[in-house]
Amino acid sequence: QVQLVESGGGLVQPGGSLRLSCAASGSIFSRYVMGWYRQAPGKQRELVAAFTSGGSTNYADSVKGRFTISRDNAKNTVYLQMNSLKPEDTAVYYCAARNIVPPLNFYWGQGTQVTVSS
Repeated sequence: QVQLVESGGGLVQPGGSLRLSCAASGSIFSRYVMGWYRQAPGKQRELVAAFTSGGSTNYADSVKGRFTISRDNAKNTVYLQMNSLKPEDTAVYYCAARNIVPPLNFYWGQGTQVTVSS
């Protein structure tokens, strides 16, 4: 079972940037599809950005053009570069790994808080 550890969250002013990192145990990219989700208070967890099994990327409409998901295969690490942050981006951000082959189980990190406020 993969283990995921997020880092890089914090407090940032509107318009600022943060980069989140997700370090995974072991070699992940041949077995899992990786992505970032977030959950704001009182709201459901939602997809922010993710790789597809074909290697392309998907983004939530609310973050397109501002956020970029990337990965470093050698380091087994996935990143989320967040630019032009808005107060509505405030949430706990979770790294997720989903099995490429069935059963399509999800594995989650512990989450990292991102707060966008002046």
